[in-house]
Amino acid sequence: MDFKAYQQVLALQFRGVECPFPAEEFEHRLFRVREQMTVRHLDSLVLTNPADIYYLTGYSTFEVSVHTALLVLPEDLVLQVPSIEVGPAMTATRVHRVLGYRWESVDEVLKPLVEVVGAAGREIGMDFWHGSLRQGVVSGLREQLPHCRISDASGLMRAIRIVKTPTELACLQASARITGLGLEAAIAAIRPGISDGEIAAAGARAMLAEGSEFMSMQPIVTAGWRSSVIHTSHRRHEIGEGDPVFLEFGSAYQRYTAPMMRTAVAGTPTAEMLEVFDGCQRVHRALCQAMQPGRTFDEVARAGEAALAPLADRVFFSGVFGYAVGAQFPPSWVEGSGYIARGIDELIRPDMVFHLPVCLRVPGQWGIGCSDTVRVTDKGAVPLTSNPWILAEAP
Repeated sequence: MDFKAYQQVLALQFRGVECPFPAEEFEHRLFRVREQMTVRHLDSLVLTNPADIYYLTGYSTFEVSVHTALLVLPEDLVLQVPSIEVGPAMTATRVHRVLGYRWESVDEVLKPLVEVVGAAGREIGMDFWHGSLRQGVVSGLREQLPHCRISDASGLMRAIRIVKTPTELACLQASARITGLGLEAAIAAIRPGISDGEIAAAGARAMLAEGSEFMSMQPIVTAGWRSSVIHTSHRRHEIGEGDPVFLEFGSAYQRYTAPMMRTAVAGTPTAEMLEVFDGCQRVHRALCQAMQPGRTFDEVARAGEAALAPLADRVFFSGVFGYAVGAQFPPSWVEGSGYIARGIDELIRPDMVFHLPVCLRVPGQWGIGCSDTVRVTDKGAVPLTSNPWILAEAP
């Protein structure tokens, strides 16, 4: 049978059986999106970010490199997927209008898009800043719909997704638990002579066994001088006596990720390591206290900078004290809806959730990182993850 017949069979027997949330949750989310479309005078919204599509439909697949689009209309919802993805579209969503195109034929992408959004009206919104949006889609729509205006609506979904619903908070809490178990298993495996890959494998095994789905980023493990280089990970390196081992894990539960960092030393930490670790804790504490509703992200970042000041000349820090997390797909668990950094004047609101990635690196020597994923409350930020905040000493 071809993919259209396959789609029909699945639709009859299995439509929505793996949809992650009740219909009411998606209706609430769609209502908020359509409210903002009205405010922006949009007749249609074309979403290509896999996480945005999941957020509004439950559509989930590990194949996120192909063109997929969700067309949000005032009274309709249309999901466009390649032929190899009609299975997830049927089983993971309750969307009734699913348009398939042959995976091997991108020429079939534009015509259905043109027909749907062209009939909806002149004003089309798209996220110009997400890597999933193909230039061919934008130029094709402009060429075939010259009477329509395509505008950047990249902020629309971000503003909605950054504040979490109770359902989302429960998923993040579940991820936090699994992430913590993975880190405990990885730390238990650390000893001189073991490879960084074996440590990563121990952590990954624990998270998968506890229910993690495929992760938006794989476990990050790096040791010794390599831990001083940002965004390195395991690469068949042997752990040496006295090496700090930096770990950053994030399990996925219903695609939601609550990451956490920990560092352990294969031996006894030096006085300088302990000093830098204390600096991590000081910065984290200052951030949580500063994350009061109504304050700006810039104000919170300044509080972090003040706490970091005693070490600022000796360590490298990325400059981002926090980033929003939620539902995501590879290649990153970063939601992209908000960053706690200097110059960002967005306001802190209750039920925002951030990972606070405090990792301080002494170039060429080592890095020490420790973090929690936190939820904003009326009294500041409280952890969802359960970091013990100790610089562990591995045997």
